Amino acid sequence: MATRAFQRLPTAPAGRILALRLVAIVVSLCIIAGVLALSGHSPVMLAELILRSTLGSRFGLEDLALFMCPLLLTGAAVTVCGTIGLWNIGAEGQFYAGAIAATGVALGLHGPVLVMLPLMTIAGILGGMAWITVPTLARAYAGVNEIITTLLLNFIASLLTYYLTTGPWRDRISGAQVSTRRLSVSIPEMWGIVHWGFPVAIVIVVGLALVLSRTRWGYEIRIGGANPEAARYAGIPVRLRIISVMLLSGGLAGLAGMFEVAGTVHRLQGGMANNFGYLGIVVAVLARGSCLNVIPAALLMALILDSGIVMQTQQLSASVILAITGLILFMIAIGDELAHYRPVATTPAKGKAS
Repeated sequence: MATRAFQRLPTAPAGRILALRLVAIVVSLCIIAGVLALSGHSPVMLAELILRSTLGSRFGLEDLALFMCPLLLTGAAVTVCGTIGLWNIGAEGQFYAGAIAATGVALGLHGPVLVMLPLMTIAGILGGMAWITVPTLARAYAGVNEIITTLLLNFIASLLTYYLTTGPWRDRISGAQVSTRRLSVSIPEMWGIVHWGFPVAIVIVVGLALVLSRTRWGYEIRIGGANPEAARYAGIPVRLRIISVMLLSGGLAGLAGMFEVAGTVHRLQGGMANNFGYLGIVVAVLARGSCLNVIPAALLMALILDSGIVMQTQQLSASVILAITGLILFMIAIGDELAHYRPVATTPAKGKAS
C-alpha cells in the first residue's frame, strides 16, 4: 500500500511562498488577537485603529513612506551582498557613517540647495563605502568573516555619532540633547512630509534589480555567489567582484543615512538609525535574494513599525510590540520553509521470501 512522505526541494514556486506567507500572517494575527483578548484589550478595536491610523489616513500613509525609504536602501544593501554569498550585518554602521558624512558637509559648507544636496549625497555614499572598506579588504584578501567585522563596526559608528552630537557638533543654539543644530539644507518634500528620497529609493532598487539580472556584471556576481570555484575557473575575477559588491552595499546604506538626516530628521541625532540597518537584514531575508521583492518586504516592515507606534498609544509596551513583530516574522519564516516541501507517494518494499 502506498504511503505519503514529504520531500524537500531546493527551490520553491513563488506562488506557493506567497500563499504560505499570507497563511502565516493570518495565523500570527489570530494568535496575537487571542493574547490581546486575554490581556483585556479588544482585538477588533485595535485592528480598526491600526487600519484607520496607517492605511486609512494621509498621515499614516506619509509615515509608511518615511519608514519605507531607509528600509528600501538598507534592505537592498544586504540583498546585493547576499547575491555573491556574503552577509553585510553592518548596514546600521554604514547608515550612521553616511549620515555623519552628509551632516559634515551641511555644517561645514554653505551654498545653494542645488549644489549642497548633490555634495551631501556623494558624501553619504562615500561615507558608507568608507565604513565597509576594512571588512571588504579583510574578506577579499584575508578571508576574514565579514559578519563579525561589519557587526562590530556598528557599535563604533553609533558611539561616534553620540560623541559628535554631544561634543564638537552639539546644538549650541537650542540646547537640544544628543543632537546637532537643524541643517540648513533639506531634501524637498513631494507629498506632505514625504521627501523626494522615497521615489529615488524605489528607482534605485528597481535599477539595481535590472543591473543584477540583465548585465554581465550582475551575471558574474550571481555565478560568484553560487559557485566561487567555478567562477574562478571561468575567468571571473571573484575577488574584484566581492570588493565592488561590498562597496556598493555600504554606499546604499550610507545613502539611506543621508536621506534620513536630510529628508526626515533634518539633524544628526544619537540613535537616529532606529535599527533600520538591522531591519534591513529582515527585509533582505523576506526578499529571498530578489531586489524587486525588497519593495513589498520593506512595505511589510514599515507597516509593522507604523502599527507598533499606534499600539503604543494604547498602553502596549515596546517589548510587547517587539514580541508581536518577532512572532509575525517567525511564522513567515516557517511558511517559507514549508514551501520547499511537497508530498510524494512511496511504496513500502516487500519483504524477501524466506
